[in-house]
Amino acid sequence: MQLMSAAPPAWGIQYTLSLPSEGAALAAAAELSGMGHRLTAVRVHDHFRFVPSSFWYGRPSMDPELEGWWQVFSLAVYSGYERMALEPFLRSERTRMACVARAHGGFQQGYSEGHAATAERVFQRDGLVHEQAGADVALPSPLPKDPVRPRAGPPWKCSEVGEPSVVVQAVVAVAERMYGSAEVVPDAVGWLLDEEFAFGEPYGSTGEFLGDLVDAVAHQGTCTDTTVEAVPFLMELVCDDKVAPGSRLVLLGDLLRLAASGAAAEVSLADRITALGCVWEESAAEYLTRRAIGSELPRLLSRWGDESDAARFALAALAALCGTREARSLRAGRSLGSSRQLPRRCRDARGSPTQ
Repeated sequence: MQLMSAAPPAWGIQYTLSLPSEGAALAAAAELSGMGHRLTAVRVHDHFRFVPSSFWYGRPSMDPELEGWWQVFSLAVYSGYERMALEPFLRSERTRMACVARAHGGFQQGYSEGHAATAERVFQRDGLVHEQAGADVALPSPLPKDPVRPRAGPPWKCSEVGEPSVVVQAVVAVAERMYGSAEVVPDAVGWLLDEEFAFGEPYGSTGEFLGDLVDAVAHQGTCTDTTVEAVPFLMELVCDDKVAPGSRLVLLGDLLRLAASGAAAEVSLADRITALGCVWEESAAEYLTRRAIGSELPRLLSRWGDESDAARFALAALAALCGTREARSLRAGRSLGSSRQLPRRCRDARGSPTQ
């Protein structure tokens, strides 16, 4: 007797849209319901700040720029496939949700996902305007698939990252050489010179240690004044021959992400910026971090002849991000921009409550 495999559990995604008015929110909610969404609610932004029984009651808004705006919360259910098989289609769905929000003058603020049964059970029904019991979003047949990747070229030769203990010792040695003691070290580096760190549990992998290091410099990739102060330290690590070449490549990648943080935020928040009528400017910390990295690039580029192809790729990307056109001008020490007063930008409110 052949056993039938169990059908994969239905998958649910709750989309959150922010709209400039109640009318726009209701129109968007009706459109989502027409697409087959199971539950759709409309609430004024920060609704629970006005509900006495809520934790958020009476608290200041975490996103004051959206005062007077409305939000749509809509649960879509997708059945018949494992989550990974749905991914190419769900990417197009996220784009479609963003288009709906944009068409009504707003933006998609985010989404959350999980098993449909759980998502439906925890869905907040305050302001519910549409309910279609058991409804599923119609799926195309066959499901779209990711495009076939082109044939890979010859792999880059990248050296190993080194044993964790050896890399840790090399990084601590650079910190001691640069700062001498924990009293004058930047906040992002101070833990390396702390006695508790020196006698703590050893790292199981070099990647884990390097991850902690970059997170200390820029928590979750967010540039701050501490990040700016730590750039010379990261540059010293990249140039230190005692740091394994593979670890140096990881650090170059970290510098690349930091230099691109402002541009990346501009892309991710483009719809919000447009909907609010703002003009984007990277934060002062993002600007100064990128400028600090650029000012150190001549030193990195002086090692070009000894670098691997992978490291050269990272260095070329850094040069492009820091606004340079020729490596020669970097080596000559040309200024990478001038001091300026940065205007106020649209707030990044990814930490605001969504329910």
